[in-house]
Amino acid sequence: MIIRTEFPYETTREDVRIPLPDGVELYARVWRPVTDEPVPALLEYLPYRLTDWTAPRDWQRHPWYAGQGYASVRVDVRGHGCSGGRPGDAYDARELADGVAVVEWLAAQPWCTGSVGMFGISWGGFNSLKIAALAPEPLKAVVTVCSTDDRFDNDVHYMGGSLLAVDMHARAATMLAFASRPPDPKYVGDDWRRQWLDRLESVEPLIHTWLSHQTRDDYWRHGGVREDYTAIGAAVLAVGGWHDPYRDTVLRLVEHLPPTRVRGLIGPWSHQYPDRGLPPGPAIGFLQETLRWWDHWLKPESDGARGAGGPGVMDEPLLRAWISDSHPPATVYEELPGRWVAEKAWPSPSVIPVPYLFQGQPVPVASPQHTGMDAGRFRPFGNDADLPPDQREEDAKSACFEFPVADGEPVEILGRPSVTLRLRLDVPYGQVVARLCDIAPDGSSTLVTRGALNLSARRGRDRALPWPAGSYEDVTFELNGIGHAFRPGHRIRLAVSSAYWPWIWPRAGSEAGWTLDPAGSSLTLPVRAAPASASASASASASASASADGGIVFEAPEQSPPLGVAIPATLDEPRPERLVVRDVARGTWRLEVDPRYGGTRVYPDGLEVSEDAEEVYEIQEADALSARTRSHWRIRLHRPDLGWDARVETRSEISCDEGGFVTSNEVVCREGDEVLFHRTWERRLPRAAV
Repeated sequence: MIIRTEFPYETTREDVRIPLPDGVELYARVWRPVTDEPVPALLEYLPYRLTDWTAPRDWQRHPWYAGQGYASVRVDVRGHGCSGGRPGDAYDARELADGVAVVEWLAAQPWCTGSVGMFGISWGGFNSLKIAALAPEPLKAVVTVCSTDDRFDNDVHYMGGSLLAVDMHARAATMLAFASRPPDPKYVGDDWRRQWLDRLESVEPLIHTWLSHQTRDDYWRHGGVREDYTAIGAAVLAVGGWHDPYRDTVLRLVEHLPPTRVRGLIGPWSHQYPDRGLPPGPAIGFLQETLRWWDHWLKPESDGARGAGGPGVMDEPLLRAWISDSHPPATVYEELPGRWVAEKAWPSPSVIPVPYLFQGQPVPVASPQHTGMDAGRFRPFGNDADLPPDQREEDAKSACFEFPVADGEPVEILGRPSVTLRLRLDVPYGQVVARLCDIAPDGSSTLVTRGALNLSARRGRDRALPWPAGSYEDVTFELNGIGHAFRPGHRIRLAVSSAYWPWIWPRAGSEAGWTLDPAGSSLTLPVRAAPASASASASASASASASADGGIVFEAPEQSPPLGVAIPATLDEPRPERLVVRDVARGTWRLEVDPRYGGTRVYPDGLEVSEDAEEVYEIQEADALSARTRSHWRIRLHRPDLGWDARVETRSEISCDEGGFVTSNEVVCREGDEVLFHRTWERRLPRAAV
């Protein structure tokens, strides 16, 4: 990592309030170059509290952009951080309309040329795409990182039409904890308490809404851009990581947007900006890559837009992707072995679907309900326990089909594998999960990618169709996209299970599983015909910066100087990141997760923050109705100089019985030891489709 201290421009920073048409003001932090000339503006628009939670990350990139001649602006969404108003649903019409107003306000400032770009990761990447689909005239380009175009089937709520227990619950609990935090009196003044109480009166757990929409209905169609890619008026640089659940969005965007205004980049990364150096790497000079994008679309006459003597950003391949080489299973990798490849079109003519046919007699599959405990984190952030460990225990609970990799060239895949399975169910409902694994000669099993299907969604995610009990049907579904090279001497394994907790919430009766008939069942891999010269680089070190068949080179990662947040030492023993506990007598399995979101930190402006979050997922190995999730957040915001001490505690729980889901949520907010707000919610939501 290069910490850059000298830039073409000196910079200034100021905090401002952006007025909205209804009188609400959003809190914004603006970094600008010192110049008499107007400059383009870049916007990052999030609910995650610019004065504390994202401040360390913001300091890595916003001052960097300002030093390169852009006004770089970080804005808190309505009802969050120090912005006014009340919080709403994620990416709702109000949030998006506010975002359009912010874009237009920025364009109208005397220091702005009138051209605006938007960027963001996750939430900020989501709303960048949605606001681009509303096509405000000043918005010329976006950089969307680890985001989705399909909030039903490629977000934290559902996967293959099945309820994602692991992140539907955790995400809703996290946003309840965020929405319940107070404004900071250092920035909003003495009115902070009134604003906080007003905000709390309107808080509603998002889980109520998300569980009320169990198929791809109008609610989810509004949330994504997949319904109409043509609505996106801005140029899009779509960025993802093979260890991020949203990477398929990159493949869809480069397929469906005009090639004259889209480029895709997928690396080996987790749910992080690619310059941060968090595992797995290698990291790249991502800020430099995005600067070329901004220069092209927002400064069309600049040297940067023309490539400064080299190729322009739109001369790059349509898709640049990382192909990982075979590697042993591990829960964290500093860097993965592999190489970069280039595709000028997507779908690529060099990627051929190759079927692998199953063999054998019909096999019954009734996986124990705790199958999936070794699935790893749904959205890895670069922590030590995020990625899936050796899959041999999971494979033993599944039906496995293997295909040897012959001597010679590796089998290199790029894109989305798919499976066709001939199944018979004796009950109306069930799920199927398929995992693609790389089996080394020593027998170790490394998870490559996976996919799931709620069998009632086999005819479409917009409907729920019970299975005709006792009959066979063929079902086909895709696995998540991946770039991977299986070495000669290894085996390609497809493992198929009927349970996958805590990722997939099981359905009552699904304990019976199903019967799989290999006749008519197959795996189809997107096999890439790599140039002959590429084979030598396929096992190269991850630090290699160029590809034999793409000539792809990235600069070393750069950032601006860090904010200087202190992490004080504490006497508390850290909890394990992921702990699996088995109660042998009860047949119960419990996964305890410390998501490692924040911990304790002290900011340069005097703010002391402590956060502690714990998630628990529990199930009995033979009882689908025993599934239960719990989350507990404890947050303290403390300013000793102001005598300010605000505390937030939230608890969330989901369980399920024959009638449906049962949710419980609680929020307790204190100023010092005084309880200012306490509310609980108890809801029963019918289980209609999942």
